[in-house]
Amino acid sequence: MHTFEELSALFSEKFDKSHFPDTPRTLYEPNDYFLSLGGKRLRPILCLMANELFGKISSDAWQVAAAIELFHNFTLIHDDIMDKAPLRRGKPTVHTKYNESTALLAGDVMLIRAYQYIGTIDVTLIQRILHLFSHTAAEVCEGQQLDMDFEQRADVTFDEYLTMITQKTSVLLAASLQLGGILGGGSLGNLDLLYQAGKKIGLAFQMQDDYLDAFGNPEKFGKQAGGDILANKKTFLLLRALETATRGQKEELDHLLRGNEPEKVNKVLKIYRDCKVDEWALELKSRFLSEALQHFDDMAVVSKRKAPLIELAQQLVKREH
Repeated sequence: MHTFEELSALFSEKFDKSHFPDTPRTLYEPNDYFLSLGGKRLRPILCLMANELFGKISSDAWQVAAAIELFHNFTLIHDDIMDKAPLRRGKPTVHTKYNESTALLAGDVMLIRAYQYIGTIDVTLIQRILHLFSHTAAEVCEGQQLDMDFEQRADVTFDEYLTMITQKTSVLLAASLQLGGILGGGSLGNLDLLYQAGKKIGLAFQMQDDYLDAFGNPEKFGKQAGGDILANKKTFLLLRALETATRGQKEELDHLLRGNEPEKVNKVLKIYRDCKVDEWALELKSRFLSEALQHFDDMAVVSKRKAPLIELAQQLVKREH
């Protein structure tokens, strides 16, 4: 069995190359640039780890892992345009370094390349893999649209936010695990547990993302400090603050969210801390993680094979970037 770090190195060996033709460079260079920024590559490694639960990693799993990573980066390029984000992983975003039109096309062709990789796998598995991959891709787009819709609404409920995050973030982690499991010949019961575990890991992951955006070290996190606050994004933290704040704190929050005064981030963070939102977020993240670990525990797979996945899930809770 391989650890996350070992699989990351192996995946990088195979993935760190140009996935695109030489011309036109104006289209493909932005994608090479963006992929060169690296990243956690969590999703493709989850696919490989799930595949290894059931035996030796198959050649098809490497192809699908590459497709997953390309799809994920396609969503990031387009998300950055929609969020007007200047930085990604501490470097200029594609639309900032080049222009919006190029970034849109570059993202589109990256998605197409992902499907081309899936087209190379065993024909007996393509239908199942394509169905799950495409269904997940559509859900991710639905989640992103809900995320944007919520920016214009003041009445978003916690359950609505949970649904949005599940679609935008969790289902891709869940599908990455299940795709690897399908390619490994996992039973339906094990495949369902993999998917459910992935969803809970995704929620814990997003909770940590929301937490780091507000309370993390921007140099380690690689994003603008308080970016979600400046963009008036509905997050786990904001919704909890609105639920627990006093009338005065709610009025101040409403006032801050309507404008963009210089001290907006610091003032919102003070309200978060006064409402103990930071402590609550860490507790909820731990609960999501515990549920994911239980799903792994319930799988009919020998413990030794599950150990790397369990270790990875626990590491995600402690990450600072």
